[in-house]
Amino acid sequence: MRKLWTIVLLAALPACSAGGEAPTAADPATSVPAASTLTAKAPTVKAPRAPKDVATGLAVPWAIAFLPGGDALVTERDTARLLRVTPAGKVTEVARIGDARPGGEGGLLGVAVKDRQVFLYYTAEQDNRIVRYRLGDAGLGDERLLVRGIPKGGIHDGGRLAFGPDGYLYATTGETGDRGLAQRRDSLGGKILRMTVDGAPAPGNPFGTLVYSYGHRNVQGLAWDTAGRLYASEFGANTYDEINLVRPGANYGWPVVEGKGKDARFVNPIVTWSTGEASPSGMAYADGALWVGTLRGQRLWQVPLARDGSPGVPVAHYTGRYGRLRAVTAAPGGGLWVSTSNKDGRGSPRPGDDRILAVATS
Repeated sequence: MRKLWTIVLLAALPACSAGGEAPTAADPATSVPAASTLTAKAPTVKAPRAPKDVATGLAVPWAIAFLPGGDALVTERDTARLLRVTPAGKVTEVARIGDARPGGEGGLLGVAVKDRQVFLYYTAEQDNRIVRYRLGDAGLGDERLLVRGIPKGGIHDGGRLAFGPDGYLYATTGETGDRGLAQRRDSLGGKILRMTVDGAPAPGNPFGTLVYSYGHRNVQGLAWDTAGRLYASEFGANTYDEINLVRPGANYGWPVVEGKGKDARFVNPIVTWSTGEASPSGMAYADGALWVGTLRGQRLWQVPLARDGSPGVPVAHYTGRYGRLRAVTAAPGGGLWVSTSNKDGRGSPRPGDDRILAVATS
């Protein structure tokens, strides 16, 4: 298949299309510097080494979060199991989340860790929820419901959780196929949320609510670079998948715009791909680049970033070799852990699937 990616120099600029459209002036809807201020070059791309299996025989490992000692917590979407995986590959079950109701794209989704507190995003009977636990020797305890009422659907349930460099918890939600929810600031659907560890709106949130940004279709990846800039990977519909540089209070255009648009109300993505080459899920920052796992695209994209956050040319790795890639997380000792998602009903399971792979990026 011919590659059909498009690079946009910063969220403020239109993309360079296959037809040779030149970048134009900055979009007034963003606070990103104009092209004339861009002096830093993207780092030289270094190809990662061949991945090594960490764990095999899993079932739709959806998210990975590392504990302070170096082990990782891994969610399985369809079994609602929370697993502990050591760097040596030992897998033990920590808990099975009884209130989770797997189905469609929902189930046990995101996981984040802060000290000995574990935060989970899961699909319940009527909604999606964010719940906090304390991890002890006997498993999970001290359950506390932080956020309820996140719209639930057979598709587009969002689900990524991550702590930002500001110490607050970020969560991604989908619009569940009800497109209008993404533009409604009074709905939790189609948003990036930002909150305290107790589930309250974080100080400085743009609308005084949990909502940090809106106009999203289904964000499933969050990552921060060394300067603290937030990036999000997002599923498109039929034409363009996206990476967005996220600003508080910004509107990313769905469902009015898919990919690049010319409406000053909306912020344009910094990178787009054709949906056949991406369907981006998990994302991490490591060694000067964003690393994006893709489902339909069945590859790991490396997007080098300059010091000012502008993207270089994306480079694809492992195309078709491991099938659908779901979670991508920076490992404490360097490199990435990446999970496959070939048992999710849309893939073709291979011997050993699903698996977690260790990828050395430098």
